[in-house]
Amino acid sequence: QVQLVESGGGLVQAGGSLRLSCAASGRISSSYAMGWFRQAPGKERDFVGYITWSGSTYYADSVKGRFTISRDNAKSTVYLQMNSLKPEDTGVYYCAANKDYGSTRRNPYDYWGQGTQVTVSS
Repeated sequence: QVQLVESGGGLVQAGGSLRLSCAASGRISSSYAMGWFRQAPGKERDFVGYITWSGSTYYADSVKGRFTISRDNAKSTVYLQMNSLKPEDTGVYYCAANKDYGSTRRNPYDYWGQGTQVTVSS
């Protein structure tokens, strides 16, 4: 079993920055791809970005150039650095793990964290 725990969310003004962390434990290896998704109230959970085991990244167009995903395999932790935040970035942010590959879709991910709230005020 794999456990994922997100942290680092909070309230920030537009234009500000936050860094989210996702700590993994259990039967997980550095070969897993890790994804970030977010869900605004009343909306579906949307893809934000992912990082593969080799460190390759892919982002949604809405966050490209503002968000950066990185990973520290020694700490089994993945990070989401969010800069130039906008009110439309508000939502619950989830990390997810997929033992095979990175994906923009929710279904391939095997494990999910409980989420952390990010609120961007205008």
